[in-house]
Amino acid sequence: MRKIAGLAAVFALTLLVGCGNSNNNNAANPDASANGNTNVTETTDAVTSASVVNNGEDFKKAISKDGTWIAATLNDLTFTEDLVVDGQFINKEEPARKIALYTQDAEHNITNSFILTAPKITIKSENARIQGGTFVGDVYVEADGFSVVNATIKGNVYFANDQYQSTFDSSDQGIVSGVTEVKK
Repeated sequence: MRKIAGLAAVFALTLLVGCGNSNNNNAANPDASANGNTNVTETTDAVTSASVVNNGEDFKKAISKDGTWIAATLNDLTFTEDLVVDGQFINKEEPARKIALYTQDAEHNITNSFILTAPKITIKSENARIQGGTFVGDVYVEADGFSVVNATIKGNVYFANDQYQSTFDSSDQGIVSGVTEVKK
């Protein structure tokens, strides 16, 4: 039964990846198809797809500046050190970064939600979001457009300045148990 559940989770995440991929970016870069990259624009510094992970080291790599635009986990992850989401990534011709703490079915219904625990996570990527699960710890935001989507932050969200706070969004079922404030 666990093998079936595991296969279902991988299938659901494959769908998640496919739904997040935009194939119309090839018009901006006709060579993109030749090298297998379908999510590229002329100004893109990083070309990636999703990274589905089930361990801490792979997760840290996925959220790094050399990682992927989506870091999706298949289980709860706990860290004793601080985490950093860094790097500029493009999805559908816009800066984007997603920490997907869930699996979903073919109809995009969340089938499992996961908990990511760390003392602190610093968000340095524009339009980053935590989605579909729970982050336990404090979030420090150093970029525009951070959002919490159908997820819970069990901790505080601190912004490096007023601009970053003004672009914060938790209106799509996002919950923050602590404060959301500028902390310099």
